[in-house]
Amino acid sequence: MQADMVVRNGLVVDGSGGAPFTGDVAIADGRIVAVGAFDGTARETIDAGGKAVAPGFIDIHTHYDPQLCWDRLATPSLEHGCTTVVIGNCSLSVAPVRDRAAAKKLVSMFRVIEDIGDATFEEGVPWSWESFPDYLDHIRQGLGINVGALVGHSALRLYVMGEAAQERVATDDEIAEMARLLTQAMQAGAIGLSTSYVDIDENMKPVPSRYADMREKLALARAMAATGRGVMQTVPFFLDPVKQLACIDELAEISRQSGVMCTLAPIVYSPLGTLWQDSLDRLAAVRETGANVYGQSMPRPFDLNMRLSENSFLLLSMPAWAQALKLGPAERLAYYASPETQETLIREMSAPQAIALFGRMRVGQVSHADNKPFQGRPLAEVAAELDEPLPRALIDIALRDRLEAEFQLVGAIHGDETYVARILDHPACLVGASDAGAHIAQFCGAGDTCYMLSRHVRERGDMSLERAVHRMTLEVARAWGIADRGLLRPGMAADVVVFDPATIERGEEVFVNDVPGNANRYIRRPTGVEAVIVNGRLAVRGGAYTAARAGAIV
Repeated sequence: MQADMVVRNGLVVDGSGGAPFTGDVAIADGRIVAVGAFDGTARETIDAGGKAVAPGFIDIHTHYDPQLCWDRLATPSLEHGCTTVVIGNCSLSVAPVRDRAAAKKLVSMFRVIEDIGDATFEEGVPWSWESFPDYLDHIRQGLGINVGALVGHSALRLYVMGEAAQERVATDDEIAEMARLLTQAMQAGAIGLSTSYVDIDENMKPVPSRYADMREKLALARAMAATGRGVMQTVPFFLDPVKQLACIDELAEISRQSGVMCTLAPIVYSPLGTLWQDSLDRLAAVRETGANVYGQSMPRPFDLNMRLSENSFLLLSMPAWAQALKLGPAERLAYYASPETQETLIREMSAPQAIALFGRMRVGQVSHADNKPFQGRPLAEVAAELDEPLPRALIDIALRDRLEAEFQLVGAIHGDETYVARILDHPACLVGASDAGAHIAQFCGAGDTCYMLSRHVRERGDMSLERAVHRMTLEVARAWGIADRGLLRPGMAADVVVFDPATIERGEEVFVNDVPGNANRYIRRPTGVEAVIVNGRLAVRGGAYTAARAGAIV
């Protein structure tokens, strides 16, 4: 047999959850043609001796919608072994949209909810489409990674209802039009609908999807189901444990009545309560009733970086600090430097709840000589040493570095890995919720796959290699209805990752300036990922991207 490519002598971890075995994986015409012993020849051979060979990983919670307009590879997720990303989560997508004027509202919500700035949209997103199918056609050209695209419920409501989308429930005619557009999107390749129970816009007003009643949600779920596929993703009202559990109950009802899978993210461990365990228990209970509902969780600690030069959702609850996020660089610097403004800022951050949060920060990367002695130290300790209120110390450090000083919140959320491992191993919870592509100036969501394999498999032994691979491949592919992926079997799409289980790491966060609109982001460069193959084409080799662009809408 003649193959296009063969990966030889690797430890095949095929995604099924079964025991790994040594063998070959042969590929032809974008499909796997043999797994095990392959006696044929191939135009290209990858020696995987001493390495693991697995299906490409699937990241079910990203916000690469705008980034795919200028970066068809969804960097850096692809180099971390992700061959498929799901975009359009949390009720936000960049389509449908009537025109550039109407896009301003979507841009403002992306800015507040996902921390993607106006200048980035202005320079990087052409808004050359109106319908969701048109957007898919736009990103399909030269796509280097597979994309599952969710239609944002808030975007859909805005398109149909205009300003009324944030004022009232929809009429029967408006619901019918939303269902028609969603059906159109599904037929063009969309994977489902995303909604939100918690998000707010720049005016602290609930996003459009939060005004939808049950009849609207059911109608949209049934419209998806009629196309033969469909997922409903949401963000629960995590600020109130009672409401989060009510969200799970409502999703269960939607799933039972429509037949679609519903999923909510994130389920995270916090030492301050038992909501994570209560949510898992409720998910298990509703699944017993026939509801197809899953939680999502990430394997990494939910650590955050904050620079006053960048947007940060940590500041949104304090009005004076939130006001700064609306200002340009020069205006923002002057705002923080104003003695009168500082009085208000210090008063707001001195509230007990704020001190409890920001008091857990440490000083990260700084450049000014007077700040260097503080690097790596707890902010509270630095403030005590300076005999200043903590907010004053934070502002002074930031101003010396022209707001570029980094402050780090480490281990506060999802930080106890013993509990995180229990969440990751729970049958009612899918491994996901990376948020890659969003909050890019606060953390790098890409790299969860490598962290899962390095920390939870190799270092801690929380689960076996085959179990971890299964959770990031076939399990999510089946739950999300992503056909012919997630498993190394003849006939399946040839999405493959070759990695070294002994050395794989997600890499350190690096702050770079490579986003349109002169914007910054954190990225990670992994180690131990030898090759990434997308639809039979070698996309990444030895950490370097190739010219292959074989991605598809899935």
